[in-house]
Amino acid sequence: MTQHVDVLICGSGSAGLCAAAWLARCGLRCKVLESQPGPLKIGKADGVQCRTVEVFESFGIAEEMLREAYHVLEVNFWGSNAEGNLVWTGRTADTAPGLSHQPHLILNQARVNGLLLEVMERFNEQRVDYGYEVKKVQVDSGEAANPEAYPVTVVTVKEGVEEIFKAKYALACDGAHSAVRRSLGYKMVGDSSDVVWGVMDVFPRTNFPDIRKKATLQSNSGSLLIIPREGGSMVRFYIELPSGTAAKDVQLSDLHSTASRIFHPYQIEIAETFWWSAYAIGQRQADFFSKDNRVFLTGDACHTHSPKAGQGMNTSLQDGYNIGWKLAQVLKGQSPPALLETYVQERQQVASDLINFDRAFVKAFSSKAAKEDGSTEFKEHFIKAGQYTAGLTAKYGDSKITNAKDSMQSLATNLIVGMRFPSAQVVRFCDAKAMQLVKALPSDGRWRIVIFAGDINEPSSATRLEELGAYLYSSGGPVKSHTPASADIDSFIEPIVVLSGKRINTVQEQIPDCFWPITGKWKMRDLHKVYFDDESYNSGHGKAYEFYGIEPSKGTVAIVRPDHYISMVTMIENHESIGDFFKGFALQAS
Repeated sequence: MTQHVDVLICGSGSAGLCAAAWLARCGLRCKVLESQPGPLKIGKADGVQCRTVEVFESFGIAEEMLREAYHVLEVNFWGSNAEGNLVWTGRTADTAPGLSHQPHLILNQARVNGLLLEVMERFNEQRVDYGYEVKKVQVDSGEAANPEAYPVTVVTVKEGVEEIFKAKYALACDGAHSAVRRSLGYKMVGDSSDVVWGVMDVFPRTNFPDIRKKATLQSNSGSLLIIPREGGSMVRFYIELPSGTAAKDVQLSDLHSTASRIFHPYQIEIAETFWWSAYAIGQRQADFFSKDNRVFLTGDACHTHSPKAGQGMNTSLQDGYNIGWKLAQVLKGQSPPALLETYVQERQQVASDLINFDRAFVKAFSSKAAKEDGSTEFKEHFIKAGQYTAGLTAKYGDSKITNAKDSMQSLATNLIVGMRFPSAQVVRFCDAKAMQLVKALPSDGRWRIVIFAGDINEPSSATRLEELGAYLYSSGGPVKSHTPASADIDSFIEPIVVLSGKRINTVQEQIPDCFWPITGKWKMRDLHKVYFDDESYNSGHGKAYEFYGIEPSKGTVAIVRPDHYISMVTMIENHESIGDFFKGFALQAS
């Protein structure tokens, strides 16, 4: 029996579940196949970078994560003195102030995946089908050009019975030993070293003072990274093992004894080991990330590296976050399939940058580097890498959905085209609630036109906003051009207004009607689209315009993608360029 599905996701790791969550959020069904008999119980990954927390916030599930996780606030550095004893050498904030409104967290990957499973269930009763082993994947290249075709054939086996799926699109989210990648004949290109590290989650009895802080130890006996785990007792150690060690020969006792030597003169006794492993350092990337714009590789299926910088689960999840909304937009007829080409363009560069970063990070963290350069150099390297490890440096190049070339970056110096939209506190006009601006941009598949209109008590600013609104909602403007007449007017493109000046000096009637449209089941006015950069009753002033580098008298417009990356920054008066941008990738509504 052959089943037909729009999207087949092979593997239920971070990338696959994030893509499935996007599709569910957009009201679309997919098929998620997992070779294991059930959900992940013990995850190897645990670091949740700031950007990943922002993603979970956009899905409405950050509160559970923030409540359950260990919050990484400080990093301490330790090195060896002249006598060979471990000594404290300095500390730094884990994430520099202002990088993100969300913290760096530690939470087991099984729980992270569990939160995404809850999103899938909540929004579209989407579940994972377990026990399916992928045996073969083929793409009919002749059929791939037909958007209505199901050119991808996936042969699977469950409980000894062969099942065949025909899909419009398939995602390889099945890990470093990807069956999909092998079936397509793609290879991992890169190198590995003879350096072996061990990792273990333990319950330590110790007099070491920083056992509940993230810490780097670079002693004469090797290097060790401490990652405190959620719950208050468990700690993860990444341990550099002696030169000449083979990963397959490592025993748990080797990890215990090496850790003991590195901690000297502090005592450490392992009360219990919850989980452990050993691995050789390697950095590899797939030679191709897609096949005929129908099968896409994600996560460990297309990039592998060391786990110490905490990028594996996070980068994989971001792969799924990138492809998920694009698949939804194509399947809903909002954009042509060519939109999916931007996945490879954007995420292949991210993978290359990750490989290069990991190679340099591993080298700097080694005991050999500590002896040659000293722990001070590593501390400086670690601090400089903070923005990268927080997940905030990805910058997508120009494409049909990112237009830096025609942008006016000087109008908003901290809204960088191609990078994620940072958040600042604003005050919602309708109810005086202080909140982060990104709360107005949930991950629901909509594009946002964020209008920083200045103080509309100034006649020139009020006129600019009125004229922009008239254009956006005109018959030839982007909102009506790309939104079906039967749908809510804000269902594809949602304008958001951020005003400056005193909120209490403005009344609702000063806001053009189009920015509080009639929508929803009950056809009510939506008053939740207007915000002020002003003092709140209990949270002070967010100074959003200052944070974004916007001059209130000039204002600006920022076009923001469904995944919160900035597509364009332009003048409020530059109406036609806004319309032309959407014409470049969005289909005319029927």
